[in-house]
Amino acid sequence: MKNITFDLSKLHLFGSAYYDYLALRKRFFVDTLGWDIPHNEVVEMDQYDNPLAHYSLVLRQGRVVGGARAMPTTSCWGEHTYMLHDAVSGKLADIPQDVMGEPIRSRDVWECTRLVISDEVTGQADRTQCLSLIVDGLVNVAAAKGGRELLSLSPISLMRALRQLGYAATRVGEPYLNPGDGRRYAVLKMPARVSMHQERRPKPALAAS
Repeated sequence: MKNITFDLSKLHLFGSAYYDYLALRKRFFVDTLGWDIPHNEVVEMDQYDNPLAHYSLVLRQGRVVGGARAMPTTSCWGEHTYMLHDAVSGKLADIPQDVMGEPIRSRDVWECTRLVISDEVTGQADRTQCLSLIVDGLVNVAAAKGGRELLSLSPISLMRALRQLGYAATRVGEPYLNPGDGRRYAVLKMPARVSMHQERRPKPALAAS
């Protein structure tokens, strides 16, 4: 498995990887979890997939098997900012407005969303490797742009997984139950610094501008 990172200006360098990532998101978030988010029969794509977004994907034998999206919390595209800020502002009905207290707007803080790993990645070791590559890519992209901290609305179980990878992940605010998919979510944060695991691995293929 290998990691690639890019924004919309560089997605052409990686063939169909971006579209394949959107298709993977649709299969997981729409078909499996039943989320009511914008999609067609093939892909899921929302208002935060805009030129301010960056992507960290994992390829195995040329196929996208995992990925996530990130953008700075200073982002503003039309009437939208970033997902958690819009949620706190009452623009997203499925996320509680009190999920993290006051919204953050800082060039030092980046939000990560739409983390997904394919069901094709089986076995704990392979799934851990895939997650590690995704997060390493997110850290590298944010840090290269001056980011110092990553923020995400994620299943609570992700905090333990991140800590096992060597990242100092902590919870912000109280968790809540999503009645649609039955999973408990909370806002997590961690420093945008390489973990001990990443320091022993080659750098990913960066293509973000």
